[in-house]
Amino acid sequence: MSETFLFYILLVLIILGLVMLAQKFRTAYPIVLVLGGLVLSLIPGIPDISVEPEWIFVIFLPPLLYEAAWYTSWKEFWRWRRLISSFAFPVVVITAFGVAAFSVACIPGFTWALGFLLGGIVSPPDAVSASAILKHIKVPRRIVSVLEGESLLNDASSLIIFRFALIAVGTGHFAIEEAIGSFFLVVGMGILIGLGVALVYYAIHRWLPTDPNIDIVLTLTAPYAMYLLAEMFHFSGVLAVVSGGLFLSSRSHVILSHSSRLRGTNVWSALGFVLNGLVFMLIGLELPVIVDQLGDVGLGEAIVYGIAMTVFLIAIRMCCTFGAVVFTKFISRYITTADPSPGVKAPVIIGWAGMRGVVSLAAALSVPLVLANGQPFPQRNLILFITFSVILLSLVVQGLTLPVVIGWLNMEDPDKALPEEEQIEAIRRKLAARSLAILDENHQQTVEANRMLTQLRARYEHDQFGTAEESAAYATVVLDLLDRQRSWLREINRKNEVSEEVIRRYQTLLDLEQEKLQRWREK
Repeated sequence: MSETFLFYILLVLIILGLVMLAQKFRTAYPIVLVLGGLVLSLIPGIPDISVEPEWIFVIFLPPLLYEAAWYTSWKEFWRWRRLISSFAFPVVVITAFGVAAFSVACIPGFTWALGFLLGGIVSPPDAVSASAILKHIKVPRRIVSVLEGESLLNDASSLIIFRFALIAVGTGHFAIEEAIGSFFLVVGMGILIGLGVALVYYAIHRWLPTDPNIDIVLTLTAPYAMYLLAEMFHFSGVLAVVSGGLFLSSRSHVILSHSSRLRGTNVWSALGFVLNGLVFMLIGLELPVIVDQLGDVGLGEAIVYGIAMTVFLIAIRMCCTFGAVVFTKFISRYITTADPSPGVKAPVIIGWAGMRGVVSLAAALSVPLVLANGQPFPQRNLILFITFSVILLSLVVQGLTLPVVIGWLNMEDPDKALPEEEQIEAIRRKLAARSLAILDENHQQTVEANRMLTQLRARYEHDQFGTAEESAAYATVVLDLLDRQRSWLREINRKNEVSEEVIRRYQTLLDLEQEKLQRWREK
């Protein structure tokens, strides 16, 4: 037991090292982790890592979906709702049907039910991979918004297809009318359950005497409560988490204190980082295990299937993105759309950014080993191998070439958005102007009689009228003073005049001030 635990600790440390390596070479860390896991699995003596299929969804999906929903811009999501919805539902169904037809036609022994099962597994692109790559590249915000919004919803639709296909494989029965009716029921009730659980958490945060620690623990339990309750009644746990996360996120300014938001952001950032790191490392580590379990299917034959499926998925996604452009141009004659003329460059980027990742891995690993009647699940090992091949090839090939494609297209931002630093500067000036107005109108006499408030007013004046060079010089001097104040704190702490708890609290204040200044200086 202790050796296994030590191995997982070592695995986390390896993940940290690989992520630092990826940052050094400005490469998306999911690509490096997958390749690193593959190399690590080839080292003699490395133990096989296996996760119980029924636990894979519960462990990884709820927190990762919740984090994605929490940091999704509702404003951007609503602006691009039609395009996001088209990729989240029709495109997923088209992809799943295409994969099923391709599998039945090209892979011996595949039935339509198994084909739809594979289609449900490999149809959803992974936003984590795309976001990690796009973070280092100048790309219009609308593309990132569409990719992030798409990933929230297409995970749900693909997993619903996966669920129905899994039942069809086990029972040998599939009724399209029943499946369509169940689809809308599963979607609708999943959303309602997620919103219902979110309302309970909203009430707890809003009206009970919580503190930052309690708030953070509540946010950690929320996605599991939403997911498990929905799945208990056989509805969409994914949509429950997404809808509940969007609801609570849009009201975080009401239900969470500033301290809870600051601490919670750090906790969730670390948790999401570790979970994503483990999943992408697991992709590389599991591939040799899957190869050993192929059985009657030769490795060369399985590789051909994996490559062919990857090429097919890329082709069908590109066709769907350009189909969305044609449909947008047509429908914009009758209704108002966010962009009536999307052009060619954006569809190419969105189409090429369809790497597969976490959800496909979780779905593939959750395929049961045996059917309800005790028979081995048909084609399970080949389904897993094709899925892992698609994930690996899409991450490496599309992931490494996506920056090249974006650079070649050189797409200008259609929204003409200002650079982030200029947006921050504009916000700073607006807030300073309004703050000065409040001080002059409501607190003029108090300000004149109070030196601290006079200094505060002078600071707001600088924020409104000061130049960028003055702000940079100000930040440099204050950061130097903050470093010196930390040294002075350590000297004070050597004496018994002040408790160490007070020293730590003041240290936190200095850290917050430095964080604020460094964010101002970021380019």
